[in-house]
Amino acid sequence: MSSRTGPASPPTPRTYSRRASLVVLCAGTLMTVLDGNVVTVALPAIQEDLGFSAAGLAWVVNAYLIPFGGLLLLAGRLGDLVGRRRMFTAGLAVFTAASVLCGVATGPAVLVAARALQGVGGAMTSAVVLGMLVSLFPGDREQGRAIAVFSAVGAAGGALGTFLGGALTQALGWHWIFLINLPIGVLAWAAALRILAPDRPDRGAGVGRGADHPGAALVTGALMLTVYTIVGAGDRPLGGTLALGALGALALALFAGFTVRQARAARPLLRLRLFRSRTLTSANAVQVLMIAGMYGFQYIGALYLQRVLGYSELLTGTAFLPAPVAIGVLMLTLSARTVARFGPYRVLLAGLTLVTAGLALLGRAPVDGSYAVDVLPALLLLSAGFAAAMPAVTGLAMSGARPEDAGLASGLFNTTQVVGGSLGLAVLTTLAASRTEELTGAGEHVVTATADGYRRAFTVAAVIAATALTSAAVLLRPRPGSSTPAAEAESGTHEVREAFN
Repeated sequence: MSSRTGPASPPTPRTYSRRASLVVLCAGTLMTVLDGNVVTVALPAIQEDLGFSAAGLAWVVNAYLIPFGGLLLLAGRLGDLVGRRRMFTAGLAVFTAASVLCGVATGPAVLVAARALQGVGGAMTSAVVLGMLVSLFPGDREQGRAIAVFSAVGAAGGALGTFLGGALTQALGWHWIFLINLPIGVLAWAAALRILAPDRPDRGAGVGRGADHPGAALVTGALMLTVYTIVGAGDRPLGGTLALGALGALALALFAGFTVRQARAARPLLRLRLFRSRTLTSANAVQVLMIAGMYGFQYIGALYLQRVLGYSELLTGTAFLPAPVAIGVLMLTLSARTVARFGPYRVLLAGLTLVTAGLALLGRAPVDGSYAVDVLPALLLLSAGFAAAMPAVTGLAMSGARPEDAGLASGLFNTTQVVGGSLGLAVLTTLAASRTEELTGAGEHVVTATADGYRRAFTVAAVIAATALTSAAVLLRPRPGSSTPAAEAESGTHEVREAFN
């Protein structure tokens, strides 16, 4: 009996599940978002255990935000050059290792340094996620659903971080708000290697030829100094306004040098033609204002519950729990549908209106307030508004980016998000603290003075949100002839594509 063997058949190409990839990307995003907020409730426990000064305690948050915001743009571009999956998985590894260092820290210097390393890993991971999403889901409808899921995870994760921070701190100690990342990070890293499809980096320019190292140094230094100056305004870490002003001026000089470099470089880090898109530029500007108001609310809202209403860490975290639930439900069930039916412009305006109303309601929160009457209604308004506004502004900002530039557009969008959060945190906490000091100096009871300071901060946050609403209404108005949602979306996509060409 003879047998014949033909030529070996080529191996069957491996298929990758887009839904599973979306889960992995959202898991990595959730971990980095949680750590941006999980420390809020744990700060008093960290201060007592490690001996932070009152001014130094703010750097548990700031040390994470500065490298995170400063490196997003560079990480996004490097993701385009070396591969976004490679950048994402490397970021997960750095973030997980840094989380362990945070959890075992025995002194302020070690914790602050480890938080800075977390920020580096967070930037590497976050900068490329949106770029990967738009490549995975190129169709308008499916992309809208994917962005809604991603936005739900990010938005709900911010509020969920407050709950987990309170629960873990009260039950196990503050160390576990970081150590919990070890099993999550290892699983996410392994799943990313297994599930995410390898992508094709920009073969025309390797890291050595395409990264624009002088431009990268200029913009990274400028962004880090900008975030440092913003967050430093809240606690004056360098000893005064003059030093912060000098740093701000240096940041502007570096930005100017970066702009000149990008105009002349053969392979620029950031194509300046990108900013010719009214939609993309305006969406990023609106996001800065929206996040400034919302991020300040999360921080100051937690302090209001603890220092004015007398809530424990666990009770404070539980009080915020309706926010991630409402955001998740609304984004997963309604956001994509409403954007598809009414268009991102109308949905964004409606969402910002609700956000403004929620912050204005908190502006009247009394010293003897009730959670059910004075906090929960505002929390639900903010959750509904954010669930509507965030997917809409994300879709507008990312619409039409070329595949090879999607990582850069993602890094830019995340950068403006961090800058907005840092700006809101610095401005609102400074306003609250100055009002409290003014009243206590005049003999007012400390709790009453603190409540009044928080009311001022919430009122200013409402003004910032109203400014975002006005800016969106004027700057993002669809072009004539794009009255239908489909035409409106196509108008924004066409405009951005023209800017890239």
